[in-house]
Amino acid sequence: MVDGLNPKLSKLCLSSTDCIVDAIALIDRNAQGVALVVDQGRRLLGVVTDGDIRRAILAGLDLNLPVQRLLEKKPPTTETPGLTPPHGPITAPIGTPDAELLRLMNRHEVRHIPLVDLDGKVADVALLAEMAKEIELPLTAMIMAGGYGKRLQPLTDNLPKPMLPVGDKPLMERVIEQLRAAGIRRVNVATHYRREAITSHFGDGRRFGVEIRYMEEAHPLGTAGAIGQLKASDEPLLVINGDILTSVDFRAMLDFHRELGADMTVAVRQHAFNVPYGVVETDGVEITGISEKPVLRHFINAGIYLLGPEACQHIPNDQPFDMPDLITWLLAEGRRVVSFPIHEYWLDIGQPADYQQAQADAQKGDV
Repeated sequence: MVDGLNPKLSKLCLSSTDCIVDAIALIDRNAQGVALVVDQGRRLLGVVTDGDIRRAILAGLDLNLPVQRLLEKKPPTTETPGLTPPHGPITAPIGTPDAELLRLMNRHEVRHIPLVDLDGKVADVALLAEMAKEIELPLTAMIMAGGYGKRLQPLTDNLPKPMLPVGDKPLMERVIEQLRAAGIRRVNVATHYRREAITSHFGDGRRFGVEIRYMEEAHPLGTAGAIGQLKASDEPLLVINGDILTSVDFRAMLDFHRELGADMTVAVRQHAFNVPYGVVETDGVEITGISEKPVLRHFINAGIYLLGPEACQHIPNDQPFDMPDLITWLLAEGRRVVSFPIHEYWLDIGQPADYQQAQADAQKGDV
């Protein structure tokens, strides 16, 4: 960490020798999607974004390595004449008018611009969240809440899984609060089993600061089928399963989706599996190696998706259709499907043990 910073900068700055895990923790705490890498003289060495962190996770980079390794992997930034050093991070002089800062943010699709003094030292940071506090994200959300929740019986005998209480409120209320906090105002909810428990609690959504529309499934339509009932839109659609409890940054997910020009972005979570035996590697009859009780790591589907307009249009109306079907079709058509790794809190409440974990996490304040 860097000494001598004011409170605002201390939440955003770290040194190049700090570990990548320190950058993850800093970005999680400041909730701005960025960490500024500075030297002991407060001169800006580079910027680490939320997207940089997630690409490092996907690449399997050791998160205990210094942040400098991330800076070395970043491509050069296009120069902004008079404002940004060539091939360096996007900056602006202290005192730059807000209108110019907003123009730069829009041009470079960033949410933050370090402000430097005449000596090149970081003096402040312009944050989009502070300059436009009520920013509505240009996307609609859809919560898949129509499942039976059979694995949670008898808890779900008379209540749909999204309405199970987690702490002092239903699970789905926590999801809607998170969507609202991210700037998402329009929420669709796909319902089927015990739908009246959901509609009577949330109504039109105004009490929760959102606008809710319900998509009733006359028969189960799978993990994506209800999307086919939506009107065509030129905005991305955020889809989240109704049994997911998470603190994932939806703004960061949208930034990632746009930056990569994806047709579909799938949130993934790293899952480790301990093999309790020695694993033998073979080539025909020959043994080529052996690993004693290895740990296998894979990325699993986290039940959160961002769909581009064309991806949504492929989903049939009123027919069962699952997300794997959509992914398979997009890949066959040569469309871009990317993974967005979640390092934040995430829990899929599918089993009684998961529900007990959610209650314990809520009591500790982790949720």
